Amino acid sequence: MTDQTEPTDPIVIERRSDRVVHVILNRPHRRNALTGPLATELADRLEELNADDAVTVVVIRGAGDAFCSGLDLKAFGADPQPEWVASFGAEWRRVHRAIFDSPHIVVGALQRAAVNGGAALALACDFLVAGDESFLQVGEIQQGMAAPMNMAWLRLRHSEAIAARVALLGDRLNGPSLVDLGLAHETVPDGEVLHAVDALVERLSAHEPDGVSRIKVSMRKTGRAESAQEWFDQALAADPLDGRPMRPVAATDN
Repeated sequence: MTDQTEPTDPIVIERRSDRVVHVILNRPHRRNALTGPLATELADRLEELNADDAVTVVVIRGAGDAFCSGLDLKAFGADPQPEWVASFGAEWRRVHRAIFDSPHIVVGALQRAAVNGGAALALACDFLVAGDESFLQVGEIQQGMAAPMNMAWLRLRHSEAIAARVALLGDRLNGPSLVDLGLAHETVPDGEVLHAVDALVERLSAHEPDGVSRIKVSMRKTGRAESAQEWFDQALAADPLDGRPMRPVAATDN
């Protein structure tokens, strides 16, 4: 599926090497901001990879020097409104269900910024490598909005105290802060993020896919939910807007 703003370029790129697949959001001119077509394509790719028994590691990253700056306000606010706006929430939840169900190790490469929806994508990764000056921000609190996908991952992986620190303050958290909070595996100088990801992936990809799959399944058997659908339904139940797209905090060049 193509994006109205870039009719000829693929909006998700897939690069394979042995047991590793890089899934790359390819809207660098918009700092890889989210649209309906991007969510649909990303969900399709992740679901396909979930069925690939030859894969051990999936890397999620953005093209250019940014991870994901949240929703693309320009695309969502186009006149006439794109047809995909109505189905964006469902497609975005499909992305997160695919990551939840992934039998592979999911690694995120946080360059520059991961804001709101982009933050949820970063928090969904099993391992996150961040740039020292790059930042993650769950900023919905500043608009009086809920943050269902961010909260779903924070509740799954972290304590209530960490969730409060991230979601109720809405601060920008740089690489060292993310490591201190346990949200990132490693922080490195910004220009070295991809090199650090490659080094981590080299270690992780040595594991047999079957063993990784068994451990991933056991990790998800938390007793909190029987399935990805149930887990994200719980997150949406706490959202008065029922998961409709949130207005993102803009990522700046700072």
